[in-house]
Amino acid sequence: MFGRFRRLARMRAAEAKASAAGPLIALHQAGRPRWTPRDYANLAREGFVKNPVAYRAVAMIAQAAASVRFLVYDGAAEAADHPLARLLERPNPVQTRSVFLEQVYAGLLIAGNAYVEAVRLDGLVRELYALRADRMRAVPGRDGWPEAYVYAVAGREAKLAREADGFLPVLHVRLFHPADDHYGLSPLEPAAQAVDLHNAMAAWNKALLDNAARPSGALIYRGAPGAENLSDEQYERLKAELENGRSGPRGAGRPLLLEGGLEWRPMSLTPQEMDFETGRNAAARDIAMAFGVPPMLLGIPGDATYANYEAANLAFWRQTVLPLAGRLAEALGAWLAPPGEDAVRLGLDEDAVPALRAERATLWAQLEAASFIGRDEKRAAVGYGPEETP
Repeated sequence: MFGRFRRLARMRAAEAKASAAGPLIALHQAGRPRWTPRDYANLAREGFVKNPVAYRAVAMIAQAAASVRFLVYDGAAEAADHPLARLLERPNPVQTRSVFLEQVYAGLLIAGNAYVEAVRLDGLVRELYALRADRMRAVPGRDGWPEAYVYAVAGREAKLAREADGFLPVLHVRLFHPADDHYGLSPLEPAAQAVDLHNAMAAWNKALLDNAARPSGALIYRGAPGAENLSDEQYERLKAELENGRSGPRGAGRPLLLEGGLEWRPMSLTPQEMDFETGRNAAARDIAMAFGVPPMLLGIPGDATYANYEAANLAFWRQTVLPLAGRLAEALGAWLAPPGEDAVRLGLDEDAVPALRAERATLWAQLEAASFIGRDEKRAAVGYGPEETP
């Protein structure tokens, strides 16, 4: 009889659902914190705070995505009075829906990771808070996936672990990273070279303007007969002065104090060499490309990808904003769905997006003219449930 019980136990253990590759992710370091492998402070400072193109791209995407409202569905029907809908409309006492979502989206774009903390009371989520990505670190469990998160600030730490019923109070949304199991890839990383180039060109132009925008030139030594060349000591002293005091952006265009026998001859630059604007626009287009914002919407000249502003705006919403908002809606819906309500999910209210109205009007006209499908099928094609009968 005991042998039969042992066989049944082995059969049940074999039927347990688990990833076969998951334990390998932990690399036998279960319970040890794993720090984010990127410098969030530099990405935020150089790529967002100091660069106008990256700042505008992040702001445009975050503000546009935050303007899209979430709809709660219970099966195929919309549940406007569901508690989850009220929670998302006012996630916490100090933030409105748009402010909270803009913080989440902006953090996701800058760091590649976004974290949301849930505060529960009596088993129900009452408040949601966005947490800074640079203060979070994941604690992987024995199965390779995070079993807890640690929030650290000013030398103090708070561990957010699974609660007694198995609920993890932290939602981690991340962008895909091909070489990291726990953290996402920020769009600022592939755009880092373009950001540095754009910032360096701005600094160089500013330095030239500060020094009267004078181009470089050549020093010509006209010594007395028999002493046409500088002595080694004079040459090294002049070379050191030029390298230390005149090179780099801070020395651009600064005047020289010349001694006897030295003549300064300005060297004119060609228009191509002085055309920093072309290089800056090329770097700006690379930054916009990394974020998925059409350069036309950022006021960057030289972009002929779209016929007009309306086409560029539609591509921006369809290819960048709505996929990002849909990713967060799916994650929040799966995380916040009440126990036992598997049919509850979140969707996007695309009908309220002004940029999509012309597209929706065309679709409605085509469906209205289609006589081979029924009314409920037409409603389902545009995201509505069956028509209610009185």
